Amino acid sequence: MTQVVSQGPQFDSNGLRQALRIAGGCTIGFAISKLMNWPNGIFFTVYPMLLLGMVPTLSRGVINQFIASAAFSAFVVLVIQGLFSHLPVVMTLLVFGIFCFLFHKMSSGSAFLFGALGVVSLSIQLHFSSYVDQGSSIYPLILSNGLAILLTVIIAAIMHGVFPDVTARPSRVMPAKPKESIRHEVLLCASVATLSFVAFQVLDLQDSISAQAASVLILFSLCWKAAGMAGWQRAIGTLIGCNAALLSQLFLYNHSDFLLFPVAILWILSFVFARFHILGGGIPGIGFGVLTTFGILFGQSLGPGQDLIYSALYRFSSVSVAIILSLCAVYVMHHLLNRFSATRHHTFD
Repeated sequence: MTQVVSQGPQFDSNGLRQALRIAGGCTIGFAISKLMNWPNGIFFTVYPMLLLGMVPTLSRGVINQFIASAAFSAFVVLVIQGLFSHLPVVMTLLVFGIFCFLFHKMSSGSAFLFGALGVVSLSIQLHFSSYVDQGSSIYPLILSNGLAILLTVIIAAIMHGVFPDVTARPSRVMPAKPKESIRHEVLLCASVATLSFVAFQVLDLQDSISAQAASVLILFSLCWKAAGMAGWQRAIGTLIGCNAALLSQLFLYNHSDFLLFPVAILWILSFVFARFHILGGGIPGIGFGVLTTFGILFGQSLGPGQDLIYSALYRFSSVSVAIILSLCAVYVMHHLLNRFSATRHHTFD
């Protein structure tokens, strides 16, 4: 009797090299930002994870989309915060329109990477820039994000040169969708992302960037049936990532000011969980959630005289609440949009 067993993604030679690229890229970005004492270390640590983890190959089109997302986000933040920060209703409508544009790029597949990175970058920058007071400036935020984008491209090119793939990878083909499904996904995701932006401003959650980012990252699945699984995987990834950060703090003890120690721990953690990310198919799942969780914690909360204990505990609790509320909003919008034939999703039962 012949037994057929379906095999999932394997950790082959290409997978090993991609894991080495992810671990090396985020570690180099983290180390450079700390050595240069640059602000917003989250950009320098997480962006290499996004570029090297979401896209296994590097091409001119990928680089163009990555750089274009930075330029677009910087322009939008400067315009919105500079001209409409005193008009919250107008600013909210503009944010909704921009999210519609970015999610349309993702849903249609014409420029998925541009849309995905634009959503993440814009959400983080809008969150940070909203708390800029009269005694500070928005320009360091814009400059650090642009510098992180350029540095990430250079690091990614170096990593692909040092750890190239052994065999050619098959190209990914985006499935064709009916226009009704595209409208559904764009309106659903843009509405939830805008609600997240408004909620974090109204409730004055300045220190909850991780929760705000998580509420946007679960929208990458673009529809309710996939968002439920994505939210569950994100919650598990956040729990594992926070525990990994707490464990790393035990090893660091009070030696976080000695850069070699956090760099070594970050590389080991990144390599281990990059392997799980690749075994999961290379899509945003539990492994990718773990990577971005401790990447945010290391980049934003670890430095001389700082520790990860409070940040890790607070992050998990805030992220869990943000995911639950976001999934509730996705569920409501999903059923509301499916009432109309013009915005009915193809997964509608």
